[in-house]
Amino acid sequence: MTIAKLVTSGSFTLDGGTWDVDNNVWLVGDDREVVVIDAAHDAQAIQEAVGDRRLRAIVCTHAHNDHINAAGPLADATGAPILLHPADAVLWEMEYGTARQYEPLRDGDVLEMAGTALRVLHTPGHAPGAVSLHVPDLGVVFTGDTLFSGGPGATGRSYSSFDTIIGSIRDRLLALPPETVVHTGHGDSTSIGAEAPDLEKWIARGH
Repeated sequence: MTIAKLVTSGSFTLDGGTWDVDNNVWLVGDDREVVVIDAAHDAQAIQEAVGDRRLRAIVCTHAHNDHINAAGPLADATGAPILLHPADAVLWEMEYGTARQYEPLRDGDVLEMAGTALRVLHTPGHAPGAVSLHVPDLGVVFTGDTLFSGGPGATGRSYSSFDTIIGSIRDRLLALPPETVVHTGHGDSTSIGAEAPDLEKWIARGH
C-alpha cells in the first residue's frame, strides 16, 4: 500500500471572491487499485497518476469547488463513484447543480482498499460535510481543510463555523495517536503530536 501526492493548481470561488490555490490530491492504493482523495482542478493529470490501476472511488473531504471541480470529469472518464458527505449538498450544487449525483459518505463508514481500511470521521467546521479519513494501518489521517500544519482550516466564509471546527479537531483528531501523520488539503503534511500543543491554544480561544 502506497500514498502518493499530486499538487494541482486552480481557483477557489465562494461568497463572490476567487483565489488562486494549489491543492493536494492524494492517491492511496497498490499496483492494482487506488482511491483518489480530493480530485482538484486537473482531471487529466489525476487520471495519468492513476495510470492503469482501477480507480475504486473519488473521495471528497468536502465540497468547496477547488476540491471537487475535477471529480465530475474524472468520474466520467473512469466510471468511479464520487463519495461525499450529504451535509455538503449546498456546496456541491454550487459547482454541479442537482443533475450530477454522488454516493453518501457518513461518519463511521469504512472504505476497504487493497485490504486496508480507511475510516471516515465527520469533522465539520470548515464545511458542514467535511470529513477526515483515518488509515490506522498506515498511521495517517487525511484531513482535507480541517487541520493544517499550523492550525485549523479557515472558517470565515459561508457554511463554516470556528466553534464547530475546534470541536471536530478536539474530539475527533486529537483523539488519534500523536504519531499519526496528517496529510492536508493544501501545503505540507504534519502530525497530530506536532499540532496538539498549538491547538490547545486555539481550543481555549474558542470558548
